[in-house]
Amino acid sequence: MAITLKGDQKINTVPTTKTKALKINLNAHIYGTFAEIGAGQETVRNFFRAGGASGTIAKAMSAYDKDFSDAIYGIEKDNRYVTEPRLKKMLKHEMDLIEERLDRQKHPDKLFFSYANTVATINFTKKFKGHGWVGIRFQLDPLEDYNEIVLHLRFKETDARQQQETLGILGVNLIYGAYYLNDNPKELLKSFYDNIDKDRLEIDMINFSGPRFMYVDNRLMSLQLVKNGMTNAVMFGPDGNNMLPAQVLYKKNILALRGSYRPVTKVNMDMFERSKQLFFSENKVDPDKTKILFEITLSNLRAEGEINERDFLDRAELLCSLGLNVMITNYQEYFKLVEYFSEFTKERMGLAMGVYNLIQIFDEKYYRDLSGGILEAFGKLFYRDLKVYMYPYKDEETGEFITSENLKVHPRMKELYKFFKNNGRLIDIKDFNHDILHIFSRKVLKMIKNGEEGWEKMLPKGVSEIIKEKRLFGCTKKLK
Repeated sequence: MAITLKGDQKINTVPTTKTKALKINLNAHIYGTFAEIGAGQETVRNFFRAGGASGTIAKAMSAYDKDFSDAIYGIEKDNRYVTEPRLKKMLKHEMDLIEERLDRQKHPDKLFFSYANTVATINFTKKFKGHGWVGIRFQLDPLEDYNEIVLHLRFKETDARQQQETLGILGVNLIYGAYYLNDNPKELLKSFYDNIDKDRLEIDMINFSGPRFMYVDNRLMSLQLVKNGMTNAVMFGPDGNNMLPAQVLYKKNILALRGSYRPVTKVNMDMFERSKQLFFSENKVDPDKTKILFEITLSNLRAEGEINERDFLDRAELLCSLGLNVMITNYQEYFKLVEYFSEFTKERMGLAMGVYNLIQIFDEKYYRDLSGGILEAFGKLFYRDLKVYMYPYKDEETGEFITSENLKVHPRMKELYKFFKNNGRLIDIKDFNHDILHIFSRKVLKMIKNGEEGWEKMLPKGVSEIIKEKRLFGCTKKLK
């Protein structure tokens, strides 16, 4: 983003879509193909209109007919066309054709690229707003292997023509960013919204790969999507690669555990195991059709001010090492999280939490922006097929275990709490490990940073070794 000065005032100026397309066109080295399915040839149109496109565009195509598309790219096992595997097949197929048809000796300095999108725009009844996959496979050196950027978008606009225009601008931003902002992936990510308002488009997944992005941690890119307001929730798996929540959670039972996981402790894992047992014991829950998520809110990551990216990656590293799916959300209120899940499934949902988190649910201050207050929030929360699994807390002074039976809430909330509990929505986790309730993440973290002894015993098996080996959370203790 360029900055110009006007008097004493700094003005941020974003290159127009035409300016970006023209800069690509006038670069004698950049040369490639466009394959666009489902929303017109909206991206390549910008390059044709900018002028000088003959030196950039090798081919532009749209295989709209399904039989033609299958003949070119192959048949998908699920017979779906707006998917990540379809997009990747398109990118590879078109790049293979470039390599096959153009002689490298004749074009030694060309930087080849293939741009593709497969999109479904808003339907006739306007009940489905549409979504799509967009990607680019490209070179930054003729002798280097290809880099790849793949993202998923969800349209917010309610007019097909507007969606097409937005898609075209995004495509130009992606190609421009791939060639001119690749050394700064965070700025590249932000540039996707150049000349696009955020209320027009949501980007909820992105993955970078290739030699120029070897240093990029895709989990950190996921965090940037939420941090920049591009989406409200992102998800990544044990391998560290980002996943599309809509795809992973579609028609699934969902059990979510919210925490700081700074670091993940034996208490966290005991809550996980016990709540999982209770969730799987429900008649409607098929373990094979269930996803369990360890969720961290953006507000938790900001608990000490600005988001510490190293701290975030330390938490992610441990959770991934335990084979867990991690979700980062901007939903501080639980009812918003449940509403989000409801976009993808009507199956059973479960929330596992400690006493402190449950008390927060009954705190009216979190619902002041709702016209119906806490009653509206509870209506949204329990209209769904939801159960809450409560992990107890041990009062250090009295030695008493705090459960749903003796939990104290605000006097105004007593009747609501009784209704909530008596209707079977709140389940106590009873078969818990009594010997670990003294463990708190904040205590373990303090011990790690101060170099104290004994914190290793408070963590799941193998976790302390990872912390020492990778120097997580400021650990200076050597691995023996």
